[in-house]
Order: sequence, then structure tokens, then C-alpha cells
Amino acid sequence: MLTLLNISNIALIDQLNVEFEPGLNLLTGETGSGKSIIVDALGLLMGGRIASDVLKAGSERGSIEGMFSVERNPEIEARLAAAGIELEPSDAYDLIIRREIAASGRHKIFVNNQLATGSLLRDLRPFLVDIHGQGDQQTLFDPDTHMDLLDSFAGLAPLRDEVAVSYREWSSLKRMLDEVTSDEAERLQLADALRFQIEELRRANLQPGEDEQMETERRRLLNVEKLRALGIESFALIYDDEDSAMTRIRQAARRVEELAGYDATFAAYLEGLESARATLDDLAISLRDFNDGLDASPDRLAEIEVRLAELSQLKRKYGGSIDSAMKHLTTSEERLGSIEHADERQAELRGAIGTARDGFVTAARKLHGERARWATQLERGVEQELAEVAMERAKFAVQITAAEDAELEVGGEQWFSARGIDRVEFFVSANPGEPPKPLVRVASGGEASRLMLVLKTIAGASEFPRTIVFDEIDTGIGGRVSEAVGARLKRLSRTNQVLCVTHQPQIARFADVHLLVQKTATTARTRVALEKLDRRGRVEELARMLTGAEITESARRHARELLKS
Repeated sequence: MLTLLNISNIALIDQLNVEFEPGLNLLTGETGSGKSIIVDALGLLMGGRIASDVLKAGSERGSIEGMFSVERNPEIEARLAAAGIELEPSDAYDLIIRREIAASGRHKIFVNNQLATGSLLRDLRPFLVDIHGQGDQQTLFDPDTHMDLLDSFAGLAPLRDEVAVSYREWSSLKRMLDEVTSDEAERLQLADALRFQIEELRRANLQPGEDEQMETERRRLLNVEKLRALGIESFALIYDDEDSAMTRIRQAARRVEELAGYDATFAAYLEGLESARATLDDLAISLRDFNDGLDASPDRLAEIEVRLAELSQLKRKYGGSIDSAMKHLTTSEERLGSIEHADERQAELRGAIGTARDGFVTAARKLHGERARWATQLERGVEQELAEVAMERAKFAVQITAAEDAELEVGGEQWFSARGIDRVEFFVSANPGEPPKPLVRVASGGEASRLMLVLKTIAGASEFPRTIVFDEIDTGIGGRVSEAVGARLKRLSRTNQVLCVTHQPQIARFADVHLLVQKTATTARTRVALEKLDRRGRVEELARMLTGAEITESARRHARELLKS
């Protein structure tokens, strides 16, 4: 749901902040007051193409910012995560999208204050905003949406889920078989390479941490004389000299022990002195053993140098460390085993694919049958509703194309998708005597908006509620038809937030939130302002919409009656 829209230096708007609420938000105002600019700005925010003249005259920069309150949706989160935008785990969260527009052409996009791309906006748009008007009918003209609307009308979500699960299982097994049955020569070459690597690594007999241990031994062998001198000197200072540390600490211990006989305060230090003496004694033994074990062995040093060179080469080839080389050995053994048993694996996979394919086809045929059964009911229901919104002569048809049974027996896999084996498209004829044609080729802006309103309301709640925008929906209608359109907008607003630009008081009376757009002109500039109307303001605006510039008391009474009813 769109909660806030900030527009700065766009078209006639220098600064406009609009707060929207749940339900039906209606925008009214004089023709040319700037209502459609707000809708256009929302389209730009969601990835629309930026025209060269979109900025307010004289401005170098402009911006559009929207805040959306979004219920947790894994598909939105997956798209944001792929773009490097993480969300805090929550049942609902705010998504802030900002588009900065520059006269220089260096535009920027931010999502939750992180730089983003236009493709991300276009990916997010179907989950956030659905705009109908001024030729922007992308949802209605997308046949994929037609299938979704039919399935929503028929309540086929559980069956669609079953088909999707079957399709994913079949697809996954197919990919696994493709990997196993990749080019035979390529597999043989890979097997030879794996055997060479396995033999090389097995022959090396790598041990965890071996390189570090050998480096330590190498340093010791390269510095035997220096180490021996340091060891002898350290042993003498600690233990062997007449004035050694051990001698001194023994003397100090006797003196402190004698002091403790006179002053108990010093008794507490005796244990520490004994611990220090034990530590020095232990160190002296280690130094003696170290000195005895030192041996300048040129042969051992040469052996270590050769081994370290071998280890260095293997680490460079297999990941940079002993651990990675050992992991490579394990992985290579598994891959070689898989290649060597490819024939067995292929037979196993082909059997599983056949079973998965049968399961998918069975579920998809059932889904196709349900779609065909419900399509007739949708056609009748839509035509009845269209008659109520000034399209009584319109004919509506649902065309479902699917693979024939015989084709499915021997192939037909080009028809397979997670949505089944069908292609669904809506056809419409707006004029008597004309055969129905694909909707995209025949519906005008106002007709398309009214058709989408009918489809949205008759098909039931959206799978993921969003903001649905109607701009031209009242084109060419009035009176009773406007009343019917308003009632359907109200019904749709129970499951989705609806924004609607209208000139019809019969529609405006249904508003949960009524926003008045006004344009003021001075010699210096033209400004667009917006006001949220209270009941008194709504009476005045409905009266203006009923009578024009001169508002009469009779018009006000009529406006009050509209609001009451």
C-alpha cells in the first residue's frame, strides 16, 4: 500500500507531499489542475521512461519518493536480496523508493537508501502498483495476467500449486539428466583429467597442517647454530650459572619464608615464588632437551625444501591451501565415480523423469479442464458487469489454447510450464458485428480501465494486495453508469488500495479519502497544490462537479444527498 508520495520539481509541481490511506482514495479537481501529473509521477517512480521535459521549467533537479507499507512477501524479498538489499525479518515493513531526476540525464534510483537499478523497479512494480489510464495498461495487456485472473476467479490456487510442484520436480530431473548425458567426448576428457588429479593428490599423501609443520622445521634447520647458542645461553642464565635465576629465586624464597615468620603478610607470596621456581625448572629441562635435540642435517633440510616446493605447487593448483587440495581430491573422486556410473544413473533418471512427467501431465490436464469449465462462467459474468459500466454491447471471450492429448503422449513439452499446459488470452469486441480480437488491439484507455475494474472485482481479491490506480475510468460515461463504476471501485478497495482520478461526482461520493487537486497561477509561476477534504469540503467539491464554476444551494443539497446515500 502506498502511504506517502513526495514530488519535487516535476512538470507543474514544485513541491507536493501526498498522504494516502487504505481503501478508496479519490483525486478530483478542475480539468488541467494536475491530477494526472500525480499518476504519471507514480509511474515514473516505478520505472517509467523519463522524458526530456519532465522537470519543472528552470529546474536542474527533481525527485519522486514513495513509501510503501508491504506485507511480508518472499518474492519481493528475493528480488531485493538479489539486488543486495536486505530487509529486517518482519511480518510487515516500509519500502522507500526514491528516483532522482537530473537535467544532465544522470538519474539515480534508491531503494531503502541503497542505490538500485531501473530493472529492479520494474521487477518490484507488479507487487506494488498497478496503473490503468493514459495508455498505461501493461497489466491488462499481458496474457500472463489473463491466466492469473481466470484462475483467481475459479479459485484454482491449490490445483495450480500442485501443477507447479510437479513441474519443478520434472524440470529438476531433466536438468540432472542433461548434466549426466552431456557430450560423451567431453565426459571422457573430464574423466581423464579427474583421474590425473586424483592420482597426483593421492601420491602426494597430504596431511592437514603439514606445510606449517615443515616451515617450522625448516626455520629451525636453517638457524641451528644461532638456536644452539641461544639455548645454551638461556639454560646457563636460568639454571647452570653460579648466579643463575634458579639460584636467585631459591635465595629469595628462603628470605621471604624467614620474613613470614615475623610478619604473616609475606606468607601469601611463598606459593607464587614456589610456582615461579617450578616454571623455571620446567623451562630449564625444555632448554636442555632442545639443545640435545638440535642437529644440523643438510640431508633433512634438502628433503624439506623438496617437499615444501611440492606442497606449494599443489596449493596453487588446487585452491591455495592443503585443506582445499584435500577437499578437491574428495570432490574429484565423487565426480569420477558419477561419470563412471553414468549409464546406471541415466537409466535411473529416465525412469524418474517418466514418472514425474506423467504426474505433471495428469495434474495439468485436470487444471486445463477446470479452466475451460470456468472460462464460460467468467465470460458471462464479465459481459453482465460490462453492461453496467456503459459497455453493454461488448463481447468478452476467454481463449484457452493447450496441447492436444496425442501431442502430450509423444512430446508437447514446449507447452509445459509451472502454470500448466495452457495459453490463456482475453478477447473483446467493443462494437456489434465485430469478431472478438486480442484485447490489446481493441480497447481504448477508458474501456480498458473499466474492463480491468470489472475483471479485478469479479475475480476476487488479489493474491498480494497492492495499489491499483485508475485515471481514465470515467471517460465517456455519466449518471447511472458512473454510480456502477463507483460501487465497483469501492468493492475493489476492500482488498486493494485504490487510487482513482475522476470528474464524476457519482464516483467521488464513494471515497474513503477525497483529495482535491488545485492549480494556481501568478505572473511568476504556476503551482499545483493538494488538499484532503473534510465532509464540508466534500460537499463543496461535489457541488462544483455537479454544476460547474457557480455552486448553487440546490447543488449543495444534491451533494449532501449523494454523500448520505
